[in-house]
Formats: sequence, structure tokens, C-alpha cells
Amino acid sequence: MAVLLIAEVNGAELALDATAKALTAAKAMGEVTVLVAGPKAAADSAATLAGVAKVLVADDAAYGHALAEPLADLIVSLAGDYSHIVAPATATMKNTLPRVAALLDVMVISDISGVVDAETFERPVYAGNAVQTVKSKDPVKVATVRTSTFEAAATGGAAPVEAVASAGDKGLSAWVEDKVATSDRPELTSAGIVVSGGRGVGSEENFAIIEQLADKLGAAVGASRAAVDSGFAPNDWQVGQTGKVVAPALYVAVGISGAIQHLAGMKDSKIIVAINKDEEAPIFQVADFGLVADLFDAVPKLIDAL
Repeated sequence: MAVLLIAEVNGAELALDATAKALTAAKAMGEVTVLVAGPKAAADSAATLAGVAKVLVADDAAYGHALAEPLADLIVSLAGDYSHIVAPATATMKNTLPRVAALLDVMVISDISGVVDAETFERPVYAGNAVQTVKSKDPVKVATVRTSTFEAAATGGAAPVEAVASAGDKGLSAWVEDKVATSDRPELTSAGIVVSGGRGVGSEENFAIIEQLADKLGAAVGASRAAVDSGFAPNDWQVGQTGKVVAPALYVAVGISGAIQHLAGMKDSKIIVAINKDEEAPIFQVADFGLVADLFDAVPKLIDAL
């Protein structure tokens, strides 16, 4: 089996964590070739990942802003040599791979969390409450990988890097502008520690207490959907079924009741700490450590202690 892994590229840099975790899944399907639609520097980074047989690089301005249409055309132009096309389940790849699957007239298997064999995959359904096993007989398997469930592949490899021709740009879409929020904190989906606030925080002003705790821990900041919908936190902080899926070493849930949709986005965290004044809150069912207390009393004391 030959697998084409589409690397996640952010600007000029390889998104190493997402690509390395997707590589772990891809290696269970067959020999892996990595496609980098971006500069050669990103391809050189991909070549250092252990288990990569070869790296293909298409350095063209058409791929500079991760538009699905030109990227899908490039992938389809190379698809004939591969039995599997795999990518991390990032925003870019969730946008691109369904288009690739449609152009190849095959199904897309989204968010796989386990590889049984080269044709059989596991994926979460019902907000993570059940695991669906899918067997595909398509000639080309197209899948996105839920990276939070796989360990990152090691570095230390030295795969050859080969340039491939661009598929061009048919002009079906165009980049207008990027509006990127900058932060000194770690990126939410790859952070080792995440501190999240929920509806119990009460207001946007009070959410500063969550940020202060996160800064003390060197953590990323997350939020429940209730907090985001109430305007306490921006959309890109949302953790859950309709937000981001995280699996840090430590997840601290403050003022979060633990609705099933939120648990779907963080229940794979290694250690879960919950602070909530309601001792019946569902979050305590998944927490390793729970503190029944008023967050406005407990969190400042925790910050002072840290």
C-alpha cells in the first residue's frame, strides 16, 4: 500500500505537530510519501520525520494561502500512484479532502481515531460516545486524522525531497486577506496545558481570571460553547464538538458544567481538573481531580499559590 500524506503548512512553515501525528496513523496503512504544497524549507522539515519514504514538494504561489481548489487539483494530479490519501483533520484539510474525494468519486472518512488495517478505520460518532468502525472498498481511501488520538512521529529521518509540477490555479477561488490574532500563548490544539472557562465565569471582564491562571501555567486558553455564545471569549477559543478537539497533558475546566458537546472536545486529555460550585456537574464524572468551590474564591488562591 502506498500512502500520500498531505502535510499541514502554515505560511512558510510546516505544522510539525499535526503532520507528525497524522504520519503515525498513515504509517499503519503503508509506505508513506509526504506532499508539501509550499516552500522547500517546509519540505526539508517534513523529510526529518521518521518513517517517511519520500517528500514531494510543490512550491507555487497558488498554494500560499491554503485554498482548497488549487490544492485539491494538485492532490488529484498525483493520486493515481497511491492507495490512500491522508491528512490531519485541520481546518484546511477538512476543507480540501472532501473536494479531493468528490473529484476521485470516492467517500471521505473523516476524523479517524484508529487504524485497524489498510481498509478499516475507527472514528468517533455521537459526540464521542460511540466509536464507528468503517471498512472502505474504494480504490483510493481518503481520510482525515484526528491528531489528538495519535502520538507524534519522531524526528531523525532523512527522506529524499523531490520537486513535482504544480497543477496550476483555475481561478475558482481567490485569497482576499488574512486576519490573524497574535498571542504569546501556545496554540490551543497543540498545547500541553489548557485552561478553559465556561458560563460560570459570568462575563467577558471576569474571563481575565482564566487568562491569568493560564499565563501562570504557560497554558493555552479555551472556552465552552456557552461562554463563547455569551460573548465571554472569542470563537477560536471554543473547545468541543463544534469547536476544537484538544488532548493536552493537563486540562483545567473552570466554571464548566460538562455538557456532552464540550466533553467530546477534551475527554482525551491525560489529566482533567474541574473547578465548579455545583457538585452534581457532569464535568466531575470525567475529572481526575475535582474541586467543589466558587471559582472566584478558588482561582485567585490558586494563582497566588502558583
